[in-house]
Amino acid sequence: MRQPLPRVFITAAVTGNLTTPEQTPHLPITPAEIADACLEAAEAGAAHFMEHITFKGTAAYPTTRSVSEAIEGVGGSFNAATDRESTVYWVRVPLREMARGMDVLGELIVRPHLRGHEIESERAVIVEEIRSYLDDPGEHVHTLFDLAMFGDTPLGREIAGSEESVRSLSEANLREFWASSYRPGNVVVSAAGDISHADVVRLVERAFGTGPANRATFDAAPPLPAGERVMVVRRDTTQAQLCLGIPGLRRDDPEAWTLEVLNAILGDGMSSRLFQSVREEKGLAYDVSSYIVDYADAGAFVVSAGVDPDNIAPAVGAILDEMARLRDEVVPDEELARSKRYLGGRLELRMEETRNLASWLGGQEALHERVLTLQEALAEMNAVTSDGIHALAGRLIRDDWLRLAVVAPPRRLRRFDSLLKLPGGSA
Repeated sequence: MRQPLPRVFITAAVTGNLTTPEQTPHLPITPAEIADACLEAAEAGAAHFMEHITFKGTAAYPTTRSVSEAIEGVGGSFNAATDRESTVYWVRVPLREMARGMDVLGELIVRPHLRGHEIESERAVIVEEIRSYLDDPGEHVHTLFDLAMFGDTPLGREIAGSEESVRSLSEANLREFWASSYRPGNVVVSAAGDISHADVVRLVERAFGTGPANRATFDAAPPLPAGERVMVVRRDTTQAQLCLGIPGLRRDDPEAWTLEVLNAILGDGMSSRLFQSVREEKGLAYDVSSYIVDYADAGAFVVSAGVDPDNIAPAVGAILDEMARLRDEVVPDEELARSKRYLGGRLELRMEETRNLASWLGGQEALHERVLTLQEALAEMNAVTSDGIHALAGRLIRDDWLRLAVVAPPRRLRRFDSLLKLPGGSA
């Protein structure tokens, strides 16, 4: 029985390059056709810049204020975010305003003004955003790690670009980027709430129009790891930030769910091994966790922590101890079962929120090879075995694949290469 919900959440994900729209709805595209359009360092940040400039005004909502009032004026909220393989626009509105929400998303994507003077004025705003990331050690260390893992490639560079690339992006380049990628056929729309599929299709067709996708091809990810083994940035801070990781799996790898469970065991949540060991037992960090980065043809498995600058070496050692334990020992049955319950329960709870449900469905349609139901996802996760985790950990956790990024005070920096040695010998 469908439970009526007083609100609706709609996402529109633009995949690949951004174009002059013909009037049309979305056509799904494959992961091979998805990538950051900024293939050259000089163009880095174009997708993020485009996300900003579309909010400056559209055919129906000519100013930033009128765009905002169209949604906030009815009690809704909306925003957008750029990743390396897609840009996502979202809106959350009362159910009675669903048509308005869909219309605003369509305006932002296929009918923005892209006025020259507003492109120029937005450069300074984006530069300040980039500076805010650089000034935040907790943010900057992840960017630094991306560079260490993926090298000087579109996967390794800051999504927003650099000050230099943002200042040098021409109006013509941005318009060309929009014309090649922001076409209706590159858009995947997902909606969740007390709505019918037929109503969504009708509203999407009216708001976005119809037309073909851009079937562009992109360079493959480099062999990983592609950057320097250790990358360090000096900051006069009272806490050191670090990221330590290895190459992971591509997004739809057959063992992707095994890595999800492995990640939960190692560093996802307060019951994880890293939290219990590094924080609770050794007192080396306030915040320590692990996470997965996955793209169409590459990925990474990363541990991050904030530690006292004097504790960088022992913290790295404690993290490596836990990684080596996963590599060398089979996960006990009870710990495996507990981690599956944690992951499964969290996923079930997320699906109760319209925003998470729309993001779950839209993200799979846009970026994955197939769309899983909740039940199918839980079945995939429950099929993971201790032997499978042990085999995967043995394949991934290797000395020569380790990469480390550190942001710390100058007086605490040293050569960290010698720290990157897994106990018990490399796998």
